[in-house]
Amino acid sequence: MTEALLGVAVGLGLAAACGFRVFLPLFGLSLASLSGHLSVGADFSWVATTPAAIALGTATGLEIVAYYVPWLDHALDALATPAAMIAGVITTAAVVIDVPPVLRWAIALIGGGGAAGLIQGATVLLRAKAGLATGGLANPVVATVEAIGGITTVVLALVVPLVCLGAIVLVAGWVVRRWIRRPGPPPTSAPV
Repeated sequence: MTEALLGVAVGLGLAAACGFRVFLPLFGLSLASLSGHLSVGADFSWVATTPAAIALGTATGLEIVAYYVPWLDHALDALATPAAMIAGVITTAAVVIDVPPVLRWAIALIGGGGAAGLIQGATVLLRAKAGLATGGLANPVVATVEAIGGITTVVLALVVPLVCLGAIVLVAGWVVRRWIRRPGPPPTSAPV
């Protein structure tokens, strides 16, 4: 039971990190599994290979750099949302291995995809607001904060997964509360 809970915590932590950067958590997963720090399911053993680590490391570097290119960062946001959710499902399914397959995939699809989608949605909104407020001048700052957030989340997920899971729950609760409390459009009056 403890191993299953740790697997869920690691998986959801890595999935949330996919919301910051799509390839970074997959690269972290690959390095952790290659080093023997983390076990992955047999159907995800490809992650624990040197070619996968090289490919994911290259993709991570390119993705991080691409977010500093003014026009490309907005184009990436459109592609990154579904990609982040898919990566969240993959990272979660790869490490949740001590549970029945139906439960594993339910956790991966709902929890992993949901965590990645929530964080990705929040970063897209942050980038859009910062871009509108500063004419795009703040986008490199936002890109840096997102990269640091992704790296921090990956490290926490791998080193202290239960702390990471707790932080994800707190952040998710905060985001949801902010979304619920946001003011709606002003009421329109009917002509008299």
